[in-house]
Amino acid sequence: MKKIVIAVHGGAGPDSALIRENIEAYQSGLEDALSAGHSILKKGGSSVDAVEAAINMLENNPLFNAGRGSVLNEHAQVEMDASIMNGLDLNCGAVSVVQQVKNPVTLARAIMEKSSHIYLGNSGALAFARQQGLELRPDAYFITEYNYNQYEEEAQHQTANPGDAGERQARRKDHGTVGAVALDEYGNLAAATSTGGLENKTSGRIADSSMIGVGTYADNKVCAVSCTGDGEYLMQHVAGFHLHAIMEYKGMPIVDACNYLIHDRCKAVEGDMGLIAIDPSGTVAFAFNSERMHRGWRINDEPSEVSIYPE
Repeated sequence: MKKIVIAVHGGAGPDSALIRENIEAYQSGLEDALSAGHSILKKGGSSVDAVEAAINMLENNPLFNAGRGSVLNEHAQVEMDASIMNGLDLNCGAVSVVQQVKNPVTLARAIMEKSSHIYLGNSGALAFARQQGLELRPDAYFITEYNYNQYEEEAQHQTANPGDAGERQARRKDHGTVGAVALDEYGNLAAATSTGGLENKTSGRIADSSMIGVGTYADNKVCAVSCTGDGEYLMQHVAGFHLHAIMEYKGMPIVDACNYLIHDRCKAVEGDMGLIAIDPSGTVAFAFNSERMHRGWRINDEPSEVSIYPE
């Protein structure tokens, strides 16, 4: 069997009581996502199918900040972002600020394959999801008790201390964006990313996870990458394509390129940055500058490996 690889992440950021209390559940969620993607690859399925399936599992898991577990914006609403890219032909699709769509990454794929556009947002994206017959859920489906309590606590604090909002938000990162990258038996790479964004964010804020070249990028000749962390910094550094450029233009191996981007090129960034990536040979790489990054990978029929904290 030719080499097949699937890797996922569940976000990078500070450690928290929520994470420590649910380590086994987080690890199980990562394992489920890896199994979903690996089972497709093992049957000869495409890398695009694999990353979509892996992310669907994470979007359906309320512990992760995507799909059902999405955090709430300033109006206690869920607004989700996602993107997907096929390394074979650079075809891609993205969605931002969408509501009610159970699996935003599936909508991003529908945009990629069934529309003449790459990027749709808000009400237009929801209308397209309805047109395509994608699975929708009422707003209440996406709002977990934990996220609502976090919203209320933060909203009350911001009302009492309006000047402290930015500093508080920087400390509230219990959850994390989800992403996946894969290599199928035909040598095709794919990447996808999905998120609920920032807690108590301004309504209409667009995440890096929906941006091709920032949160997601895939090119069969170079790499597939999914990024996570503080979206505004990832946007400033065009993180996904930046990794691709380091590898293609400098000829740097993927492990070295990931470490160079996060720990050298972006060493002055005062925020969280992380990524997972695969090259055409199936080498898996990751790098992050935060206290933890939920991540896991599986190569061929070898056992899955999952980690949360630095090794």
